[in-house]
Parts: sequence; structure tokens; C-alpha cells
Amino acid sequence: MKLAEALVLRADSKKRIEQLKQRIIRNAKVQEGDKPAEEPEALIREMENTSQELVEIIQRINKTNSVTEVETGVSLSDAIATRDILVMKVAIYRDLAQAASVTHDYRTKSEVKFMSTVNVQQVQESADQLAKAHRELDTRIQEMNWKTELQ
Repeated sequence: MKLAEALVLRADSKKRIEQLKQRIIRNAKVQEGDKPAEEPEALIREMENTSQELVEIIQRINKTNSVTEVETGVSLSDAIATRDILVMKVAIYRDLAQAASVTHDYRTKSEVKFMSTVNVQQVQESADQLAKAHRELDTRIQEMNWKTELQ
């Protein structure tokens, strides 16, 4: 199985567990004399089995990510951590550029005037550079996901 397939399986398992949770909760109580639409014990067993399968697939994904190199000396785990931080930084720079953009909508001369404390153009350029780095790294990670066999 390829790593990418395992990642899809992990996502599907998480969704399945959430669906089972909702079904368990819906069938947790009924009016006296009625039967639940589904047996909670059976749903709980299915949730437990799916949870154990999820643990195993996550462990295999983590092991694979730690031993697979995207480039010399850089594991897939390291690349994923870097990618996650790039996403965070892009959002911060974009939010900063938006917050620092001063629009002039004065109605009277006595209104408070705001000034930007940062160079919006430079901040936006930084966001764009980080976004490009993120896209390039994400593409390399996705490529590795489809080339790498799951451990």
C-alpha cells in the first residue's frame, strides 16, 4: 500500500468513527418500552475496532514519515512540520497586510487618521514568497506520498 492510500484510509477511518459516535449517541436512550433503532453495544464494538485499526494505520504512517527522506537529511516528518509552519506564517502575513492596509474614508477633518506601522507591500511579498514555498514543498510531499510504500 502506498503512503498516500494510507492517508486516505486514515481520513476515512476518522470520518467513520465520528459517524459511529453520532449513531451511538442517537441510540443511547429511548422511551420506556421502545427499542433503539440500532444496538449501541454493536456500534460501540464497531467504533472500538475502527479505532484500533486507526491507531495501527497512524503508527505505520508515522513510522513511514520518519524513515522516508524527501531530500538528503530531511525526513518526510520534517517536511510536513515545515509545511505546517509555512501555512501558519502565510496566514499571519496575509492577515497583517490586510490589517495594515489603510483606507481613507474621512468624513470630517477632525476624525482620527490611521497610519500603517509596516510596509504593506513588503509584507504581502513575504506572504507570496511563503505561499510559493508552501506550494512547492507540498507538491514534493504529495509526490513522496504516492511513491513511498507504507512501512
